[in-house]
Amino acid sequence: MSGSTLFLLRLVFLVGTAATLAGATDHIVGANRGWNPGINYTLWANNHTFYVNDLISFRYSKFQYNVYQVNQTGYDNCTIEGALGNWSSGKDFILLDKAKRYYFICGTGGCFNGMKVSVLVHPLPPPPTAAAAATNQTSPKSAAKAVFRPGSVVLGTLVVSLASILLGFEWI
Repeated sequence: MSGSTLFLLRLVFLVGTAATLAGATDHIVGANRGWNPGINYTLWANNHTFYVNDLISFRYSKFQYNVYQVNQTGYDNCTIEGALGNWSSGKDFILLDKAKRYYFICGTGGCFNGMKVSVLVHPLPPPPTAAAAATNQTSPKSAAKAVFRPGSVVLGTLVVSLASILLGFEWI
């Protein structure tokens, strides 16, 4: 194997690994159905895992709906009194910057038709230990910032497999 081929393989591997270890996830509320009445957002939220610094996005008609961040009482009673934040652009990106439970409702009456969602944000997993960082051939400085995200193994495996196919060598 030539030096340039080995360099290219290492570069592809490092870029793939970096992409899978870092970065926040943007959770689009309701997925392709968006922020609309009559959708079970509890079920949607239960199928997602939220971490600190992830985003939660709301997509809706800005002339009909909005988003308010409220406390549990506001969530339970569909009231915006004492709201912690409000958005009305129709494409709202909200940073989940603390490990806690967040409550969001529609303040135009949609809350009474199911337009409310509560999400539990988990702290980031601890960085890998020094031994794990050495095994992964990562410098200690960058290892402290690396965060393993669920599902990243699949993407990393795909990147390595694609590199091996493109570069035309076998793993034996």
